[in-house]
Amino acid sequence: MFADLNQLFQRLAQSKFRSSFHLKRRELSYFKEKGLDTIMEHARELLKTRLFAAYIPNDGKQTPMKNHPVFIAQHATGCCCRGCLEKWHTIPKGRELTPEEQQYVLAVIRQWLVRETEN
Repeated sequence: MFADLNQLFQRLAQSKFRSSFHLKRRELSYFKEKGLDTIMEHARELLKTRLFAAYIPNDGKQTPMKNHPVFIAQHATGCCCRGCLEKWHTIPKGRELTPEEQQYVLAVIRQWLVRETEN
């Protein structure tokens, strides 16, 4: 049902836009200070209203492009809005994400953060 994460990251690497996102000093410092588990808790909370809901009033403009590691990860992985989620992950717009889809999105974000911070 969901994309193999290795294949997904290979596809994302082919996109000039998606592959241009990286944690900058400020976000990297914040990540190191808080740790992966706390950042993933932030992701769960942020995505509840910004991505997982059926209707997002400002869809396509709801995700800032800086100031938090999760925001950067969302853009880098095509999880920034419902349109990109549909394009990159074939999760349709217009309905709430299922618990499985929510876990998948969180796994994608987590994997990108781990890859980004290990380099």
